[in-house]
Amino acid sequence: MVEVIKKGAYLVNGQIVYADAAQGQEAAAREKTIAYSILRAHDKSADPKKMRIKFDALISHDITFVGIIQTAKASGLKQFPIPYAMTNCHNSLCAVGGTINEDDHAFGLSAAKKYGGIYVPANQAVIHQYARERLAGCGKMILGSDSHTRYGAYGCMGIGEGGGELVKQLLENTYDVAAPEVVLVYLDGRPRKGVGPQDVAIALVAATFPNGDVKNKVLEFVGPGVKELSCDYRIGIDVMTTETSCLTSIWETDETIKAYYENIGRPEAFQELHPADGAYYDSVVKIDLSKVECMIALPFHPSIAYTVHELQAGPERIFAEVEAACNKQLGGKVTMNLRRNIVDGKVTCDQGVIVGCSGGMYENIVEAAAILKGQSIGNGYFDMSVYPSSTPVSLAITKNGTSATLMEAGCVMKPAFCGPCFGAGDTPANNALSIRHATRNFANREGSKPGNGQISAVALMDARSIAATARNGGVLTAATDIDYDMPTAEELAYHYDGSVYAKRCYEGFGKADPSVELRYGPNIKDWPHMPKLEDDLLVRLCAVIHDPVTTTDELIPSGETSSYRSNPIGLSEFALSRRVPEYVERSKAVRGMEEAREKGEVPAEAAEVLAKVGGSAAHTTIGSCVFANRPGDGSAREQAASCQKVLGGFANICYEYATKRYRSNCINWGIVPFTMDAGTEFPCEDGDWVYIPGVKKAIAGGVEDFSAQIIRKDGTVGTLALKCAGLTANERLILQEGCLMNYYAAGYGKD
Repeated sequence: MVEVIKKGAYLVNGQIVYADAAQGQEAAAREKTIAYSILRAHDKSADPKKMRIKFDALISHDITFVGIIQTAKASGLKQFPIPYAMTNCHNSLCAVGGTINEDDHAFGLSAAKKYGGIYVPANQAVIHQYARERLAGCGKMILGSDSHTRYGAYGCMGIGEGGGELVKQLLENTYDVAAPEVVLVYLDGRPRKGVGPQDVAIALVAATFPNGDVKNKVLEFVGPGVKELSCDYRIGIDVMTTETSCLTSIWETDETIKAYYENIGRPEAFQELHPADGAYYDSVVKIDLSKVECMIALPFHPSIAYTVHELQAGPERIFAEVEAACNKQLGGKVTMNLRRNIVDGKVTCDQGVIVGCSGGMYENIVEAAAILKGQSIGNGYFDMSVYPSSTPVSLAITKNGTSATLMEAGCVMKPAFCGPCFGAGDTPANNALSIRHATRNFANREGSKPGNGQISAVALMDARSIAATARNGGVLTAATDIDYDMPTAEELAYHYDGSVYAKRCYEGFGKADPSVELRYGPNIKDWPHMPKLEDDLLVRLCAVIHDPVTTTDELIPSGETSSYRSNPIGLSEFALSRRVPEYVERSKAVRGMEEAREKGEVPAEAAEVLAKVGGSAAHTTIGSCVFANRPGDGSAREQAASCQKVLGGFANICYEYATKRYRSNCINWGIVPFTMDAGTEFPCEDGDWVYIPGVKKAIAGGVEDFSAQIIRKDGTVGTLALKCAGLTANERLILQEGCLMNYYAAGYGKD
């Protein structure tokens, strides 16, 4: 299905020509890719190896936009310099928190009026569908504070980052990134009936994520298979490229994309995009679409993939292996039991959900309805919900009878909402198995609370196989194994009606009104004081995690905790709560030491530790630290880093950062992103101290190797070799100042 070729290649006359050895022409030929034609058009740097990007538009949702605007406001924001859309799709369900969610929505509208932004009310659209329909354009670039900011299928490069990077754009600074490698994703063949975009996406993630084959690179989709895919099909694959850990994606465009822009009333946004002849790619991924089967990704990652047929043939073995890995990750707090879902040798599911920026697309819903036409999901434990991705999609499936077909089968139709993707809606029963056409299936992302003895499982599947399973009463079924009438071409044609956007969305770009007062609710709080980095740094390890990967959902849980996203101190109380519950109190104790030190009071424990290494509290910042093997996979939410900072965090140590966006979040919040050489042992435990002398001067001077000292709980002292490589000049200044807000307050970033 998917083949990864780890060597460079040129695309010559549409054919792949592999380069067995470097020829010295790679850099110049890489400029011929679609990716570089767009990147260079937005690059303000004089150094071709270090890009400084300015975007055409920004987009955020209601977990992130309050914090972004508060940060930008504290840094001198006067008005939005480019279109900035704020959607309300993550916390539109007021299940907890009283007025909290709607208070944030009111804040967002007031900010759009004051600074000249775009406001999308609750349930009008999920963040990425709004961007696709209203902001995307061929050759453009959009930066979003959500990791699934991917619009490559529309010829638009989308990058998901933490809020700090959007703040920089709002203050007319740049997104700084090393010139990335580009991976050719060559599509051939045509998908079989019943195989959908999520099947292709899961196969792609499984082939590339485990070994980091495309990490922080650009995926460029070309080949004869592209023309065999509809627009919805392409974006269904594209949005899931986030799970490969790539930086962004881009596709060649054609008449299909032209027709899309004409349909949504923006024909001027289209242009044909193709790589120039002789374009160079650093590696190749080949996908034969005709060989892709119906797939299922089991807990706790989209890369833990099997064909549905594989799982049907060996559920006991596969579930036992997955259970063991999951229960190890859960750390004994709760036990997952997938094998309860095997009944008479068949896998049974408890819930089906089609939702969000990946599942809630028009064609997915229409074909799911075709599979369920005249059928019933039954009156047993299995239930099914469908969330269209926008009001225009809802209008279209209402007008053509698709919604009625699904409801007649027993499905529940719901409004545009991202909640099930991160645990704020359709939480399954304890130990239930939910199959979802959604983006992620990380631990506890479905809304369970392991601290309360709860756990359930989410498996990712395509809408077609979810519908086939529903038709079979919840017994796992591949859509290729049932007989159904495909929707006609007219039924598959999405007739866009954007009149509701015109009636309900506030289009304020270019209409900033400084006289407007921001509307605050009782849970919207300013950022607390952030200490600067002193000459030396002393950090206490408040969490040591040896899991292969630590997700942002573990660093700061999603779901109901996000109701506190506008209250930095309140939200920080949940940091690592589902992985290392002791972390918060440990970190707060260390933060108290730094607060005392800033007042001139030297804490006794810190003084004792510093005495062992010849340090002085007068010029030593005291902070907390997290060690994890590979932290930061998943969401772009900056809270994964800002909560650490609010609790006194000043450093992270790991072997590598799972994503660029998490590392950037750490830097923007003044957390020094240390790494260690792969294969070296981390010789510390919870409660040990790490002292890095001369850290401020070293960072300022571009030093990348640091000699640290360990002060263990038993009083012994050891050494630790750390690295902090690849910092830009601005990043070095941000770390010295203690965070991005301090950086702007000090007068930097005005160029």
